[in-house]
Amino acid sequence: MDGRRVSDSLLKEIKADVEGLKARGILPKLVVVLVGEDPASKVYVQKKEEACHLVGILSEIIRLPDTITQDELLKKVIELNNDKSVNGFIIQVPLPAQIDTPKIMKAIDPYKDVDGFHAYNIGKMVISKEFEDLAPCTPMGIIKILEYYKVDVTGMDVTVIGRSNSVGKPIANMLMNRDATVSVCHSRTKNLSKFTSEADLVIVAVGRPKFLTADMVKEGVIVVDVGINRTLDGKLVGDTDFDEISKKASMITPVPGGVGPMTVACLLLNTIKATRKQLSL
Repeated sequence: MDGRRVSDSLLKEIKADVEGLKARGILPKLVVVLVGEDPASKVYVQKKEEACHLVGILSEIIRLPDTITQDELLKKVIELNNDKSVNGFIIQVPLPAQIDTPKIMKAIDPYKDVDGFHAYNIGKMVISKEFEDLAPCTPMGIIKILEYYKVDVTGMDVTVIGRSNSVGKPIANMLMNRDATVSVCHSRTKNLSKFTSEADLVIVAVGRPKFLTADMVKEGVIVVDVGINRTLDGKLVGDTDFDEISKKASMITPVPGGVGPMTVACLLLNTIKATRKQLSL
């Protein structure tokens, strides 16, 4: 399952939507707040800026030192909440140790929370598919890939490996919203293979290279690999033993080129959704 292809298709739709808004004098704007010099964060932020430029969304990066205090960062969040020219913004994580990340996320206006991490947006997402207004970007990207490749999860046995607030928990809820039967596994799960070997769909997001191996899945399984890991020789790999699992799987996402591009595309999609909600369009 080619995430770049799906992303390109979605970005074309977003670009057309942006052009329609601009024709009405509306200029959607996304702001990314980058604290410190984390190399991975800088790469992600650059990709977001490039995608914004591609579709015509106004983009601004606010770079702050890693010595910033909690109060200073909160002040910046409140400033962005009140800035009517900003339709959506994100605080790029991870944040420095002196920052209380949950407190910062809680302070973001939920109508501008295009990362989809605010409790208000998470709570709406749990209720039903119809309330997934500003859902977390990576889980929404997974859903978009499955929809593009016409994977109907209704009645499927799904195993999600990982229970993070950004991927594992939300994707489990979104799949349940679509009538899948979902098992959520994690580091303390006993006999993990029992769950993966019976699953029609496995989604793995643990951050460990080759964590999911071919002997853990059945023939014809669908696998979505959310992991991004860099090996000692600099190669970017996922959480699956891709070469071996791809011999058994009916569909599998590669790394790179799978879920990653969809996360960025869904951030822009959320920016357009946020713009429309703010203007009651």
